[in-house]
Amino acid sequence: MRQVMTIAGSDSGAGAGIQADLKTFAALGVYGLSAITSLTAQNTRGVTHVHEAPVESVRAQIRALFDDFDVAAVKTGMLPTEAIIDCVAEELERAGPRPLVVDPVMVSTTRAELMRGDALPALRDRLVPLATVVTPNRFEASALIGRDLRGAEDLRAAAAEIARLARGWAVLKGGDLEEEEESTDFLSDGTETVALSAPRIRTRGTHGTGCTFASALAARLALGDDVPAAARRAKAYVTGAIRGGPDIGGGRGPVDHFWFQRPWSPED
Repeated sequence: MRQVMTIAGSDSGAGAGIQADLKTFAALGVYGLSAITSLTAQNTRGVTHVHEAPVESVRAQIRALFDDFDVAAVKTGMLPTEAIIDCVAEELERAGPRPLVVDPVMVSTTRAELMRGDALPALRDRLVPLATVVTPNRFEASALIGRDLRGAEDLRAAAAEIARLARGWAVLKGGDLEEEEESTDFLSDGTETVALSAPRIRTRGTHGTGCTFASALAARLALGDDVPAAARRAKAYVTGAIRGGPDIGGGRGPVDHFWFQRPWSPED
């Protein structure tokens, strides 16, 4: 069984973060490994507390996993400080190249800050260039390139710019352009950009969609997909998870990571 590592924060409500990543990995047929960068107290209504892990704890977790498991791909999520970002980049370089999905988590769905502002340069200049794929939402992409992004054409142009920054690929997620009838993401290799669209599902159950998409992408890369195929399958998976989301909690509820009743396969 392919093994995939997530380096991210814990969500006590289990809709996002490490918990969403591990559920996605299990649903898609890979074995999930985790290095926890922070503990958050949160539910569907918001984040009430964040405790950052010591840097040496993050380093020890990552080394323990690389020392014993055949890690086929890595996904990063919440990396709250410059020191943790530097640590993660150092350990990824030490372990050697493999598919890396960088989800540049900065704020929660409820707009709680999950990365310190002074950590942005380290994320952009130290970690993003190591990525196979970067998966920002509109607000994260704006921070990475230093300008506001408003409509679909802005997102299309920014996807190419971020792909060039990564020296790889970018998927710029457009799900928060709620005035659009479709949910459209933009996949770019820095030269060519294509739209990945799905019908927009009007629901409050969208907590953890970014984490879920990025971890699905990492799982599919570990299973041998190229980036365009992995992105399309990740998009289809998260769309189904949103559609099947349980109506729980009083705020932005989670998605259903096990919305289908059979293993995911390349033929789907």
